[in-house]
Amino acid sequence: MQRDLYDADHELYRKTVREFVTREVIPHRARWDAEHWIDREVFAAAAQAGVYALEVPEAYGGSGVTDYRYRMVACEELARSQALSLAMTIGLQDDLVLHYLLDLTSEEQKQRWLPGLATGDLIGALAMTEPGAGSDLRGIKTTATRDGDDWILNGQKTFISSGIMADLVIVAARTSSGEFTLFVVERDMPGFERGRKLEKIGLPGNDTAELFFDDVRVPAANVLGDVGRGLHNLMSHLPRERLGVTAKAMALIRAIFDETLAYCKDREAFGKPIIGNQHIRFELAEMATEIDIAEAYVDKSVLAYNAGTLTAVDAAKGKWFVSELQKRVVDRCVQLHGGYGYMVEYPVARAFVDTRIQTIYAGTTEIMKEIIGRDLAR
Repeated sequence: MQRDLYDADHELYRKTVREFVTREVIPHRARWDAEHWIDREVFAAAAQAGVYALEVPEAYGGSGVTDYRYRMVACEELARSQALSLAMTIGLQDDLVLHYLLDLTSEEQKQRWLPGLATGDLIGALAMTEPGAGSDLRGIKTTATRDGDDWILNGQKTFISSGIMADLVIVAARTSSGEFTLFVVERDMPGFERGRKLEKIGLPGNDTAELFFDDVRVPAANVLGDVGRGLHNLMSHLPRERLGVTAKAMALIRAIFDETLAYCKDREAFGKPIIGNQHIRFELAEMATEIDIAEAYVDKSVLAYNAGTLTAVDAAKGKWFVSELQKRVVDRCVQLHGGYGYMVEYPVARAFVDTRIQTIYAGTTEIMKEIIGRDLAR
């Protein structure tokens, strides 16, 4: 099916991204995964190449490009390179941290933080999840108590992507009124401690950490948005976060399917390429159809986001469906690869373990269905 999402400028940008990936990513990808750490320098290189932090306004050192189709191109090229840990980390910055800092900051805060994000020198993280509070944000127990012009932060966060690497951490905490407020905790603030780097089954290059806040004194100048509006601010940014997960999922599905189709044409069994077997062709036909249909929804969502009309419900539909499709397609592609699909040197094997988180983070499939169901019931 002909895809009409992109125009000539996007395809020209694709060449830029592909050149960056070939030069700065592919030579290091395996080492990053083996070392469970991505070189910080790659973010500065990505920013310089225009692959990262495009939406930072020109006044703060960015390009000010808000067309989400450029993000989609970057997702696709990173997926084709199998640099999924880097793709996830860049997505965290572009689809979460950056948008909180663009939308909720004062001019003074913009001047402090946006230039560093635009150059890739500052890395951010979003700290919502706690040992007893995942999808249920109202279960957050981290507290912030007013002390003069400052706030005293106490609590613990877990499963925080880029928690070790981050220079800025956006922390959700409960204030004395019982409402939530967002705070920007900066590296080396007294009382802010990083816990262990958590071992995951996938995305090994992206660090995931526990964070501890023990009487951390946060100045009022680091309050993000209005006091008491933290939950509203979190909820209002979920459509962008979920679109980001959907975009990365769609990109990986297409990349792994293309790899598998090529494999089925090349791999011979019983004297002929395995695509010569009707069952194999039927498997590929089903996946190709599902991918085209899902891609049409994702493209529509991208255009809706650009127009400012992507709703939380529509974002939830894309997030759960495409992430579940990713699980199904990647699993079937492993099967079509046979024993080679279980070998880590094959992209499909790495994609298999990297895929599992997709239906969990940014809201589980079950939470997405509940959002959609409540809207229908209303």
